[in-house]
Amino acid sequence: MLVSEFDYYLPEELIAQEPLADRAASRMLHLDRRSGAVNDLSFRDLPQLLHPGDLLVFNNTRVFPARLYGHRSGTRAQTLSSQNPAMKSFLHGRVEVLLVKQAPGLEGNDWIALVRPGRKIGIGEHLHFGDSGELEAEVVGRGEFGERTLRFTQTADFFEIVERIGHVPLPPYIGREDRPGDRDRYQTVYARERGSVAAPTAGLHFTSEILQQLKARGVQTAELTLHVGLGTFQPVHEERVEDHQLHREWYRITPEATEKVNQALKEQRRVIAVGTTTVRTLEHAARASQGGQIQPGSGETGLFIYPGFDFKVVNALLTNFHLPKSTLLMLVSAFGGKEHVLAAYRHAVEQRYRFYSYGDCTFVE
Repeated sequence: MLVSEFDYYLPEELIAQEPLADRAASRMLHLDRRSGAVNDLSFRDLPQLLHPGDLLVFNNTRVFPARLYGHRSGTRAQTLSSQNPAMKSFLHGRVEVLLVKQAPGLEGNDWIALVRPGRKIGIGEHLHFGDSGELEAEVVGRGEFGERTLRFTQTADFFEIVERIGHVPLPPYIGREDRPGDRDRYQTVYARERGSVAAPTAGLHFTSEILQQLKARGVQTAELTLHVGLGTFQPVHEERVEDHQLHREWYRITPEATEKVNQALKEQRRVIAVGTTTVRTLEHAARASQGGQIQPGSGETGLFIYPGFDFKVVNALLTNFHLPKSTLLMLVSAFGGKEHVLAAYRHAVEQRYRFYSYGDCTFVE
């Protein structure tokens, strides 16, 4: 299967650059995956599409301000010298760092990160972040995709400093710097577990009011955690879909969520995933278990879902619109049928839907 089969035309002006003032005011394209029929709705219509007993599963990951701006200071000797105000001339070169995830098996303050300018930042260099150099890191490794391993100087309040000096890691297709308001809007209202560098964007449309309406309708809810990482920012370079490998991302499913999902499966009630990250977590858990029952636990998943995939848990999917030739579009195509999904995307373009993270959504059932 060719990656080019998942391409579509999208006018640049349809890429949402700003969130709507009202989260729930988004449009929602309803796709019947059996017939391919589409219907133009509002997100506020979602409760009417769900049935009492449906189980809606959310990803409760929380985005942290993982984008840091700083300067290079070359070698360790230069770093030490730069502590002297008279030696500030050693400091050179603005850098941008995106913290992706804590590096496993290494020191507690080791992080896998994307860096810019990548070609100029080598192993052994020291980077300083914040107006007063509150954080310092040494580049101690380099990955096959150009990512670096940064070893931050030990500090008891690492995340406190990052929350203060960091920036919201808006996706590259949002062509502006982050603003204070993005700290709230690029975050779901139910976000709890800190660790993502990108929002699970299907959840951005929910409000407390909508959640209350779902509860009143008899819709059940459950939460799991998958921290969105490097894979979100990596394009597919291979020509064949089957040759691509996803970066692994950390997840956790609690005993409470496990019980709710297994009970719904036993009673043949619908399990509805809010977002592609939720789909991957549930389907990974189903394949890691025996006897059709998922198990509680945590770990990493690199599950790559594309057409031909056999879904064992998810019966319906709420998701945003995704980039052409992306793994996320492949997942949605696997669930909704490639021809149906691409036709729905063409309809969305014709109807001027807003695309990507701050854009509108689709409900596929």
